[in-house]
Amino acid sequence: MVIAERLHEEHRTVAAGWLSRLIDLLPLDARDVFPTDALLNHIPSLVLELAAYLNNPSEEAIGANATVLAKAQELGHLRHTQGASLHQLIHEYRILGEILTRFVKDETLRLELTPSARECIEVIERLDECVAVLLQTTIDTFVTAYKETIELQNRRLESFNQMVSHELRQPLGVLQFAITMLRLPDTLEDPDKMSRVLTLFDRNVRGIIDLTRKLESMSRLQAQHDGAQRQKVEVSTVAHEIALQLREMAHARGVDMRLSTDLPVLVVDVGRLQLVLMNLVSNAIKYSDPSKADRFVEIAPCAPPSATTCAIRIADNGLGIDTEHLGGLFTRFFRAHATRDQELGTEGMGLGLSIIADCVEHMLGTIAVESKVGKGTTFTVVLPLGDAEPVLAVPQAAG
Repeated sequence: MVIAERLHEEHRTVAAGWLSRLIDLLPLDARDVFPTDALLNHIPSLVLELAAYLNNPSEEAIGANATVLAKAQELGHLRHTQGASLHQLIHEYRILGEILTRFVKDETLRLELTPSARECIEVIERLDECVAVLLQTTIDTFVTAYKETIELQNRRLESFNQMVSHELRQPLGVLQFAITMLRLPDTLEDPDKMSRVLTLFDRNVRGIIDLTRKLESMSRLQAQHDGAQRQKVEVSTVAHEIALQLREMAHARGVDMRLSTDLPVLVVDVGRLQLVLMNLVSNAIKYSDPSKADRFVEIAPCAPPSATTCAIRIADNGLGIDTEHLGGLFTRFFRAHATRDQELGTEGMGLGLSIIADCVEHMLGTIAVESKVGKGTTFTVVLPLGDAEPVLAVPQAAG
C-alpha cells in the first residue's frame, strides 16, 4: 500500500508532529513529556509499527503486537507518575488519530491517488483500530497503577491510624490516672505527691506534643503531592542553622558540633534535608557517651559514588549501636537504647530514623550506617546533585 510506505518513510515527521502537539497540550515542561531518550524514541518506532500494520493488517492483529502494547503500557505508567488525567490520555490519542488521518489525506492528494471508497474506509478503519488499541492499553495500565496507588495509600492510612492509636493510648492513660490523683484530697495537701503528679502531666503532655509533630512530618512525607519545592542550597548553610538550634542541647551534654567548610551545593527539597540533618545530629547529641571527656558530632563531606551525587557524613563518638540492631534501625518504633532512658535522661518513640529514611528516599538518595559499641556511629547520606556542582572537590573519608 502506497500510504503505508509513505508513513514508513515519514514516520519521524509524523512523530515530531505528535510530540509538538503534546508539548502544547500537557501541563509539563517539554523535556518531561517523554523524559528519557528511550521513551522519546518510542514515538517514531511506534509510528513504524503502525505503518507495518497498515500495510499488512492480516499478518498480526495490532492488539497482539507485543512491541506496540509495551510502548502503550510505558506511556500509561509515565502519565500516572506525572499525575495526568484520563481526559489528557484520551486527548493525546485523539491528537494522534487526527495527525494520522491528516497524513493520509495530504499524501493521497499530493500523490494524486484515486483510491476507491472501500479502500479509503479500510485505511481509516485500520488507523482507528490502531489508535483504539493503543488508547485502551494505555488507559488500562494507567487505571491499574492508579488503583495500586489508592490501595497503597489506604494501607498506609490504616497503618497510620493504628500507629496513632497505639502511641496515644499510653500517655493518655497516664494523664487520666493523674487527673484521678488530683481529685484526691491528700494529693492537694501533700506537696511531694502534687509535684509527682505535675511531673507526670508535664512529661506526657510534652510526649504527646512531640508525637504530634513527628506524625505530622510522616503524614507530609507519605502524601503523594505535598508541594515540596526543590531549590539550590549550600549544605553548610543548612548545617549552620541546625547547629544554632541545637546549641543549648549540645552544650548541656558537653558535645562539640564540628561543621566542615567543604560541604556541597545541591538542588534538593530543603525541608527534608533539614529534617534529616536535624534528626541525625540531635540523636548524636542525645546518645553521646557520658564516659568520654571529649564528645563530638561532625558533619562533613566524603567521597560520593558518582560524579552526579554528593555524600555527607554525620559521625559521632557516642555510645554506638550493637551490630544486631543495625538491621532494624530505620523501622518505626525501633529504639536501640530504650533500656538506658533513665540513665541517659532520654525518651522517644523510635520514629526519628524512620522519618529520616522516608526523607532520603523522597530526595532520591540513600542512607547507610556504620557503628561500633563504645566507638561511635557514622551515617552516610548520598544525594543527587541535581543541577548544582560541588563547591570543592570532595575529599576521601578518613579511615
